Amino acid sequence: MATLRQVQVTFDCARPERVARFWCEVLGYVVPPPPEGFDSWDAYDRSLPAEQRGAAFVCVDPTGAGPRLFFQRVPEEKVAKNRLHLDVRVGTGLVGAERLAALEAECARLLPLGAERVRLLEADEENESCLVMRDVEGNEFCLD
Repeated sequence: MATLRQVQVTFDCARPERVARFWCEVLGYVVPPPPEGFDSWDAYDRSLPAEQRGAAFVCVDPTGAGPRLFFQRVPEEKVAKNRLHLDVRVGTGLVGAERLAALEAECARLLPLGAERVRLLEADEENESCLVMRDVEGNEFCLD
């Protein structure tokens, strides 16, 4: 019998806190409390050696149901399509015009946060419509 394991999703990025806060808004996630002994994440960050400051950030599902998201600074820029992406399920159970309206409404909410609309993949014989987007650092995700 397989053992159930928790999953953490890790993002490589240039500005971890910026990307984490974007995803908090997209998913309804929150920034967890700072480590014991610190009254804020800024205070914790200032306690680190200079080269480690701003190198990582975390957000979590406040219900505990979703995976923890970890954002780590890397020196290289994103240069190719993601090999893995998140599908943000906003149209589950909806079809046709009702589904498209839900996708477009969520897209409109995310654009002012820094998201970029890439393209609409319209429904076919096998799949419902989805909307391909990019986050604040160009990571692809789908509104599904």
